[in-house]
Amino acid sequence: MEVVSENPKAPIKIKWLNSSSSVSWLEQAISHPFEILIDHANCERKAAGVAIQMMFRYLCEPGLAEVLSPLAREELEHFERVLKILESRGRYLEPLQAPPYGSLLAKSIRKEEPLRMLDSFLVAGLIEARSHERMALLSLHSPDEELRDLYADLLHSEGRHFSIYLTLAEERFDKPVILMRLKQLAEVEAKILSKLHPEPRMHS
Repeated sequence: MEVVSENPKAPIKIKWLNSSSSVSWLEQAISHPFEILIDHANCERKAAGVAIQMMFRYLCEPGLAEVLSPLAREELEHFERVLKILESRGRYLEPLQAPPYGSLLAKSIRKEEPLRMLDSFLVAGLIEARSHERMALLSLHSPDEELRDLYADLLHSEGRHFSIYLTLAEERFDKPVILMRLKQLAEVEAKILSKLHPEPRMHS
């Protein structure tokens, strides 16, 4: 997944995403580092849960658990790393109201199989791609050196996770079908983020 940034103020473009994050989101995120960290921890935990949920839903699908189990472990390792930073700064997890991003994307997942499987892979992948883009921005612009290092380390995994979900789709569906549906879902994802959520979140 290619990251393009010609200057520090330029948007970071991620293949498959239909839009770049706004300057308003970046300013919001930088101004509320603890809220973003707490939400980031929750996002890593949820990402692990998504992978595990798919392992249970498609229990007999060959080659799925072998890929998603290590992915879930890595997401939990990231969760633990963010948690340690919070604890080192005298904070801990707090209940944060989730933005509508995830739930609205989930509504786009079709109910009938095997389309549900395809959409589940692509939605999970798009979320990872957006996380990759936003961590890249924070790794460049956060005034906090420790947080810059954190996001720089983790953003590569997010890009790889997108590739994992895309590969899972490519192994089971025809490429034209995947690309058409990915384009549709990317349009939905961009529309959800076109209006900045009032509360600072990784996917606000």
